Amino acid sequence: MRLITAFASTSKGSVISSGVRNLSSALHPFGLLVLLAAFAAPSARAEYIVLQSGLRLHVTGYQLLGEKYRLQLQGGWMDVSAADVVKIEPEEVFAPIPQPVAAAPTPAANQTPYHEFVLAAASRYGVDAELISSVMEVESNFNSKAISTKNARGLMQLLPETAARLGVKDIFDPKENIDAGTHYLHDLLQLYNNDLTLALAAYNAGPDNVQKYGDVPPYRETQSYVKQVKRKYQKNKSAPTTKTTTSPASSTAPNAAPTTPSASPTAPSGPAKAPL
Repeated sequence: MRLITAFASTSKGSVISSGVRNLSSALHPFGLLVLLAAFAAPSARAEYIVLQSGLRLHVTGYQLLGEKYRLQLQGGWMDVSAADVVKIEPEEVFAPIPQPVAAAPTPAANQTPYHEFVLAAASRYGVDAELISSVMEVESNFNSKAISTKNARGLMQLLPETAARLGVKDIFDPKENIDAGTHYLHDLLQLYNNDLTLALAAYNAGPDNVQKYGDVPPYRETQSYVKQVKRKYQKNKSAPTTKTTTSPASSTAPNAAPTTPSASPTAPSGPAKAPL
């Protein structure tokens, strides 16, 4: 990577070009404030800058200045040659679908979306309902129509080939998507002897990558994904709600000491999402 210039900064908006400083005496104070705000303001959502070296930079804003990109990072600015930039990928942040306002409060008001479908899948595959909801929230933010840049689809972000292998007819149907995603999650928990960390890493990056590294792959997205799901799962488990979950006798308990299976589980043939 050819770095042209790097600017250190301790706070957003502290980097101001000399040209802007020279204009300060000629501008009305209010006009100068507007100009500085327009220059320093980051984009509304973060993005990834992919370089020819394979490095992916997480940026909060960027400008194309001639033959270089000026990237806004946490803590400062960095200039890179435009020739080094392979592509710019938006950070996948799905907006939740607004829930209809109920005419009156109901006993199920504190339940997560698609609660009945989650309970059915939890009972069928012996996976904790709170874990299913946690995965769903991180994957799609409960948006049943979500499509990622890697073509993963629906609530549990299934790839079309994975969904087809699991018998899904309509990948955007909440019931089918949740059932197939839970099925796949159950298979991964069996494969890794109820090691939740490895199962979640494989759900995100694929079993092949987990096997390759013997642990959570060193991908920023996968490592962040595992932490987010586990954090939400622990929060959901500790929340004082009246949610109904599967019985301890039938549900899979991630991170618990696993019993020796009667036969080695078959490794899932592919990830729910495209490997990074």
